[in-house]
Amino acid sequence: MRGPAGESAFSVLSKVNEDNRYKFDQACRVKAIQTAAAISLPSRLSINFMPNAIYKPELCIRTTLEAARQFNFPIDRIIFETVEGEQVNDGKWLAQVLKEYQRIGFLTAIDDFGAGFAGLNLLADFHPDIIKLDMGLVRDIHASKSRQAIVRGIAGIAGELNIMLVAEGVEVLDEYLCLRDLGIDLMQGYLFSKPLFESCVQLDKVHWPV
Repeated sequence: MRGPAGESAFSVLSKVNEDNRYKFDQACRVKAIQTAAAISLPSRLSINFMPNAIYKPELCIRTTLEAARQFNFPIDRIIFETVEGEQVNDGKWLAQVLKEYQRIGFLTAIDDFGAGFAGLNLLADFHPDIIKLDMGLVRDIHASKSRQAIVRGIAGIAGELNIMLVAEGVEVLDEYLCLRDLGIDLMQGYLFSKPLFESCVQLDKVHWPV
């Protein structure tokens, strides 16, 4: 996300408040789907949503469904991610929102897992399709037995609940090798490719570790 003149995500988010949060959340969803369709995104589209901006899931989803139809983007390739580090006013309400998203056909994910407020309590009420490990757990994991133990435990829980596990923020080869040894198959981060704005990385440009 960037501002109309290329402003940083932080500068945009700093202007979001209770009065405009819902409208901002909806506008970002539409823009994300429009952009994904315009660049012929070959993979899934992940959309972070703001849990405290959701009042009635069926109304929020309506805008997303209309955008998917308008721009001809399949809903089964859309992932809705909630940021685990954002304080949620009502965890059980968030679980209901995510369940409604799943019922309609969207994939669901908990982003930055291990960074904040929801954590295992949210998993007790809702099983997302994907958990994305916070980069704080990933950073220098090869040199930290405590991080390795935590990630190994989360991987075990995810496996029992049939949840895909993704490691975020993988930047160096040693982190990749350690995560691979811990059974983590899905990763993202600068080691593979830096973020691209309104474009897709080509497979032959990905830095695949040996």
